[in-house]
Amino acid sequence: MTLTAVLRSEWTKIRSLRSLHLSLAAILVATAGIGCLVCGSTDYTHEGPDFDPVFTAFFGLNFGQFAAVAFGVLTVAGEWSGGSIRVSLAAVPRRGLLYAGKLGCVGVLGLVVGLVTGFAALLGGQAFLGDMGVGPGAPGAVRAAVGCGLYLALLAVLSAGFAAVVRSPVGALSLLVPLFLSLFPMLGSLDATRKAGQFLPDRAGQQILHSTPDGVLGAWSGMAVMACWVALAAGAGWWSLSRRDV
Repeated sequence: MTLTAVLRSEWTKIRSLRSLHLSLAAILVATAGIGCLVCGSTDYTHEGPDFDPVFTAFFGLNFGQFAAVAFGVLTVAGEWSGGSIRVSLAAVPRRGLLYAGKLGCVGVLGLVVGLVTGFAALLGGQAFLGDMGVGPGAPGAVRAAVGCGLYLALLAVLSAGFAAVVRSPVGALSLLVPLFLSLFPMLGSLDATRKAGQFLPDRAGQQILHSTPDGVLGAWSGMAVMACWVALAAGAGWWSLSRRDV
């Protein structure tokens, strides 16, 4: 079986599961919706010269990223919880090919939805900011919208790789959500761990959302660091899939 056939098969699986549809929709609704709500309900007129209207528009990503995590986890670990992984392996005995197809579908769908989400959050947020907003031609604006799509796609693939190791939707989500919700933000804000915290996947990947990134990582170097985390998670998932019985 070819990779194209596996990708088509994985796409069919995703289309047939309502939970995955809801996860993808929640990425857009949470990120763009909460971002617009915050931009429209907060008074930024007294902000100083450091105010970044571009980054402010992506405030909802703090919530939408968990939908991307759920999408990646459910796409992979859902087959183990339902027992359908045995059928998938019977149809595609080459585990590496099956795994590549899963990650490929997760990444492509995450990128497509992420790009739509990124531009919706940017344009909607600037509209709700009113006089404090900027146009899409402002420095770093388009880069931030594209970066939002890349961040969400990479996060979904990272979650899928992690799920291949844990093999349980509940187990994977119970570990990933606290990491991105509390532990990583805490490590990135404490004085003792702030420098090292910039190299964590969320902090590094979100550098691209700033008009002028601060810290030791720039926009694209931060995204490269996040890509390294994704490669590590994907590699761990492949090792687990190739070494362990179903």
